[in-house]
Amino acid sequence: MNKARFIQNRKGGPPIAALTAYDYTTARLLDEAGIEILLVGDSLGMVVLGYPDTTHVTMEHMCHHLEAVARGAKEALIVGDLPIHSYETASDAVINSQKLVDAGAQAVKLEGGLNQIEKVTAIIEQGIPVMGHLGMLPQSIKEEKGYKKKGKTEQEIDQLMQGALALQESGVFSLVLESVLPHAARLITEKIRIPTIGIGCGENTCDGEIAVISDVVGSYPWFVPPFAKPKADLASVITRATKEYLKDLGK
Repeated sequence: MNKARFIQNRKGGPPIAALTAYDYTTARLLDEAGIEILLVGDSLGMVVLGYPDTTHVTMEHMCHHLEAVARGAKEALIVGDLPIHSYETASDAVINSQKLVDAGAQAVKLEGGLNQIEKVTAIIEQGIPVMGHLGMLPQSIKEEKGYKKKGKTEQEIDQLMQGALALQESGVFSLVLESVLPHAARLITEKIRIPTIGIGCGENTCDGEIAVISDVVGSYPWFVPPFAKPKADLASVITRATKEYLKDLGK
Protein backbone atom coordinates (compact mmCIF):
# COMPACT_ATOMS: atom_id res chain seq x y z
CA MET A 1 0.00 0.00 0.00
CA ASN A 2 1.11 3.56 -0.69
CA LYS A 3 2.84 4.80 2.48
CA ALA A 4 0.96 8.11 2.57
CA ARG A 5 -2.36 6.31 2.12
CA PHE A 6 -1.41 3.96 4.97
CA ILE A 7 -0.88 6.97 7.25
CA GLN A 8 -4.17 8.50 6.10
CA ASN A 9 -6.00 5.30 7.00
CA ARG A 10 -4.61 5.45 10.54
CA LYS A 11 -7.16 8.10 11.56
CA GLY A 12 -8.51 7.18 14.98
CA GLY A 13 -6.13 4.23 15.31
CA PRO A 14 -2.91 3.77 17.27
CA PRO A 15 -0.93 7.03 17.60
CA ILE A 16 1.26 7.88 14.61
CA ALA A 17 4.94 8.25 15.52
CA ALA A 18 6.95 10.84 13.59
CA LEU A 19 10.37 12.42 14.06
CA THR A 20 12.61 14.71 12.05
CA ALA A 21 15.79 13.34 10.48
CA TYR A 22 18.51 15.08 8.51
CA ASP A 23 21.26 12.52 7.89
CA TYR A 24 21.86 8.88 6.96
CA THR A 25 22.87 7.63 10.39
CA THR A 26 19.97 9.14 12.30
CA ALA A 27 17.46 8.15 9.62
CA ARG A 28 18.62 4.55 9.67
CA LEU A 29 18.51 4.34 13.47
CA LEU A 30 15.03 5.87 13.68
CA ASP A 31 13.75 3.72 10.83
CA GLU A 32 15.05 0.55 12.44
CA ALA A 33 13.50 1.63 15.75
CA GLY A 34 10.06 1.76 14.14
CA ILE A 35 9.34 5.44 13.53
CA GLU A 36 6.59 5.66 10.90
CA ILE A 37 7.22 9.11 9.43
CA LEU A 38 10.60 10.76 8.99
CA LEU A 39 10.29 14.46 8.23
CA VAL A 40 13.27 16.12 6.62
CA GLY A 41 12.16 19.43 8.03
CA ASP A 42 13.42 22.91 7.35
CA SER A 43 14.18 22.95 11.08
CA LEU A 44 17.55 21.69 9.81
CA GLY A 45 18.29 25.36 9.26
CA MET A 46 18.65 25.79 13.00
CA VAL A 47 19.70 22.43 14.45
CA VAL A 48 22.04 21.39 11.63
CA LEU A 49 23.14 24.54 9.78
CA GLY A 50 23.17 27.00 12.69
CA TYR A 51 20.82 29.62 11.26
CA PRO A 52 18.55 31.59 13.65
CA ASP A 53 15.34 30.30 12.02
CA THR A 54 14.00 28.37 9.02
CA THR A 55 13.84 31.33 6.65
CA HIS A 56 17.42 30.78 5.47
CA VAL A 57 16.83 27.24 4.20
CA THR A 58 17.03 26.66 0.43
CA MET A 59 15.95 23.92 -1.95
CA GLU A 60 19.60 22.91 -2.24
CA HIS A 61 19.78 22.37 1.52
CA MET A 62 16.59 20.32 1.50
CA CYS A 63 17.60 18.09 -1.41
CA HIS A 64 21.06 17.46 0.06
CA HIS A 65 19.64 16.22 3.36
CA LEU A 66 16.79 14.31 1.75
CA GLU A 67 19.26 12.29 -0.28
CA ALA A 68 21.09 11.30 2.91
CA VAL A 69 17.90 10.35 4.76
CA ALA A 70 16.60 8.35 1.80
CA ARG A 71 19.77 6.25 1.84
CA GLY A 72 19.16 5.37 5.49
CA ALA A 73 15.41 4.82 5.75
CA LYS A 74 13.66 1.86 4.14
CA GLU A 75 10.32 1.47 5.93
CA ALA A 76 9.27 4.93 7.16
CA LEU A 77 7.41 7.44 5.02
CA ILE A 78 9.90 10.17 4.10
CA VAL A 79 8.36 13.65 3.97
CA GLY A 80 10.29 16.68 2.72
CA ASP A 81 9.53 20.27 3.69
CA LEU A 82 9.08 22.77 0.90
CA PRO A 83 11.31 25.62 2.15
CA ILE A 84 10.35 29.27 2.19
CA HIS A 85 9.90 30.92 -1.24
CA SER A 86 9.82 27.52 -3.00
CA TYR A 87 6.03 27.55 -3.48
CA GLU A 88 5.20 31.15 -4.31
CA THR A 89 3.07 29.97 -7.24
CA ALA A 90 1.36 26.69 -8.10
CA SER A 91 3.94 26.13 -10.83
CA ASP A 92 6.81 26.70 -8.38
CA ALA A 93 5.16 24.33 -5.92
CA VAL A 94 4.93 21.53 -8.49
CA ILE A 95 8.46 21.99 -9.84
CA ASN A 96 10.06 22.09 -6.39
CA SER A 97 7.95 19.24 -5.02
CA GLN A 98 9.23 17.09 -7.87
CA LYS A 99 12.79 18.09 -6.96
CA LEU A 100 12.19 16.90 -3.40
CA VAL A 101 10.75 13.62 -4.70
CA ASP A 102 13.73 13.16 -7.00
CA ALA A 103 15.97 13.62 -3.94
CA GLY A 104 14.14 10.90 -2.01
CA ALA A 105 10.93 12.34 -0.56
CA GLN A 106 7.79 10.23 -0.80
CA ALA A 107 5.57 13.16 0.18
CA VAL A 108 6.00 16.90 0.72
CA LYS A 109 4.81 19.36 3.36
CA LEU A 110 4.00 23.04 3.05
CA GLU A 111 2.77 25.65 5.50
CA GLY A 112 -0.59 27.41 5.37
CA GLY A 113 -4.28 26.81 4.85
CA LEU A 114 -6.83 28.55 2.65
CA ASN A 115 -4.14 30.55 0.83
CA GLN A 116 -2.34 27.38 -0.26
CA ILE A 117 -5.19 25.29 -1.68
CA GLU A 118 -4.38 25.99 -5.34
CA LYS A 119 -0.78 24.89 -4.78
CA VAL A 120 -1.73 21.80 -2.78
CA THR A 121 -4.15 20.76 -5.49
CA ALA A 122 -1.56 21.26 -8.23
CA ILE A 123 1.00 19.12 -6.39
CA ILE A 124 -1.47 16.32 -5.71
CA GLU A 125 -2.59 16.35 -9.36
CA GLN A 126 1.00 15.43 -10.22
CA GLY A 127 0.71 12.34 -8.04
CA ILE A 128 2.76 13.69 -5.11
CA PRO A 129 1.18 13.23 -1.64
CA VAL A 130 0.97 16.39 0.48
CA MET A 131 1.01 16.85 4.24
CA GLY A 132 -0.57 20.08 5.48
CA HIS A 133 0.72 22.34 8.26
CA LEU A 134 -1.40 24.75 10.32
CA GLY A 135 -0.99 26.65 13.56
CA MET A 136 2.31 28.30 14.23
CA LEU A 137 4.12 28.59 10.89
CA PRO A 138 7.90 28.88 11.35
CA GLN A 139 8.41 30.32 7.86
CA SER A 140 6.21 33.28 8.90
CA ILE A 141 8.19 34.09 12.03
CA LYS A 142 9.32 37.49 10.76
CA GLU A 143 5.80 38.60 9.86
CA GLU A 144 4.43 37.27 13.14
CA LYS A 145 7.35 38.70 15.13
CA GLY A 146 8.08 35.48 16.99
CA TYR A 147 6.68 32.06 17.79
CA LYS A 148 3.11 32.35 19.09
CA LYS A 149 0.52 29.85 20.25
CA LYS A 150 -2.56 29.56 18.05
CA GLY A 151 -6.21 28.93 18.88
CA LYS A 152 -6.50 31.51 21.63
CA THR A 153 -9.74 33.07 20.38
CA GLU A 154 -12.90 31.81 18.69
CA GLN A 155 -11.83 33.66 15.55
CA GLU A 156 -8.45 31.92 15.51
CA ILE A 157 -10.06 28.54 16.08
CA ASP A 158 -12.51 29.18 13.25
CA GLN A 159 -9.68 30.15 10.91
CA LEU A 160 -7.77 27.00 11.82
CA MET A 161 -10.86 24.86 11.32
CA GLN A 162 -11.64 26.38 7.94
CA GLY A 163 -8.05 25.85 6.86
CA ALA A 164 -8.08 22.25 8.06
CA LEU A 165 -11.32 21.46 6.25
CA ALA A 166 -10.10 23.11 3.05
CA LEU A 167 -6.83 21.19 3.14
CA GLN A 168 -8.73 17.97 3.76
CA GLU A 169 -10.97 18.57 0.75
CA SER A 170 -7.96 19.43 -1.41
CA GLY A 171 -6.59 15.94 -0.74
CA VAL A 172 -3.82 16.20 1.88
CA PHE A 173 -3.25 12.85 3.60
CA SER A 174 -2.48 14.28 7.03
CA LEU A 175 -2.14 17.58 8.85
CA VAL A 176 0.55 18.85 11.21
CA LEU A 177 -0.77 21.13 13.95
CA GLU A 178 2.01 23.16 15.55
CA SER A 179 1.69 25.09 18.81
CA VAL A 180 -2.11 25.00 18.75
CA LEU A 181 -3.76 25.18 22.17
CA PRO A 182 -4.96 21.74 23.30
CA HIS A 183 -8.71 22.40 23.17
CA ALA A 184 -8.43 23.79 19.64
CA ALA A 185 -6.23 20.92 18.46
CA ARG A 186 -8.72 18.43 19.89
CA LEU A 187 -11.63 20.14 18.15
CA ILE A 188 -9.89 20.04 14.79
CA THR A 189 -8.85 16.41 15.28
CA GLU A 190 -12.42 15.41 16.06
CA LYS A 191 -13.86 17.35 13.12
CA ILE A 192 -11.69 16.25 10.20
CA ARG A 193 -11.36 12.84 8.56
CA ILE A 194 -7.58 12.87 8.08
CA PRO A 195 -5.00 12.29 10.83
CA THR A 196 -3.63 15.25 12.75
CA ILE A 197 -0.04 15.13 13.94
CA GLY A 198 0.72 17.51 16.76
CA ILE A 199 3.79 19.31 18.00
CA GLY A 200 3.40 21.54 21.04
CA CYS A 201 -0.36 20.85 21.18
CA GLY A 202 -0.50 18.99 24.47
CA GLU A 203 -0.97 15.29 25.07
CA ASN A 204 -3.69 13.14 23.48
CA THR A 205 -5.07 15.98 21.36
CA CYS A 206 -4.06 14.66 17.93
CA ASP A 207 -3.86 11.36 16.04
CA GLY A 208 -0.08 11.35 16.31
CA GLU A 209 2.92 13.34 17.42
CA ILE A 210 6.02 14.70 15.74
CA ALA A 211 9.14 16.00 17.43
CA VAL A 212 12.48 17.39 16.38
CA ILE A 213 15.02 14.62 16.92
CA SER A 214 17.50 16.90 18.67
CA ASP A 215 14.80 17.76 21.24
CA VAL A 216 14.20 14.07 21.91
CA VAL A 217 17.84 13.03 22.30
CA GLY A 218 19.04 16.28 23.90
CA SER A 219 21.69 17.11 21.32
CA TYR A 220 20.84 20.82 20.94
CA PRO A 221 21.12 22.31 24.45
CA TRP A 222 21.19 25.96 23.39
CA PHE A 223 17.43 26.08 22.88
CA VAL A 224 14.87 23.57 24.14
CA PRO A 225 11.20 24.32 23.36
CA PRO A 226 8.98 24.41 26.46
CA PHE A 227 6.89 21.52 25.13
CA ALA A 228 9.91 19.29 24.38
CA LYS A 229 10.25 16.01 26.27
CA PRO A 230 13.94 15.02 26.14
CA LYS A 231 14.59 11.30 26.58
CA ALA A 232 18.37 11.61 26.68
CA ASP A 233 21.16 14.15 27.16
CA LEU A 234 23.33 13.45 24.15
CA ALA A 235 25.03 16.84 24.35
CA SER A 236 26.65 15.99 27.69
CA VAL A 237 27.60 12.52 26.42
CA ILE A 238 29.38 14.04 23.43
CA THR A 239 31.11 16.63 25.60
CA ARG A 240 32.26 13.99 28.08
CA ALA A 241 33.48 11.62 25.39
CA THR A 242 35.38 14.45 23.68
CA LYS A 243 37.07 15.47 26.92
CA GLU A 244 38.09 11.86 27.53
CA TYR A 245 39.53 11.71 24.03
CA LEU A 246 41.50 14.89 24.71
CA LYS A 247 42.70 13.44 28.01
CA ASP A 248 43.98 10.33 26.20
CA LEU A 249 46.02 12.65 23.99
CA GLY A 250 47.49 14.34 27.04
CA LYS A 251 45.58 17.55 26.55
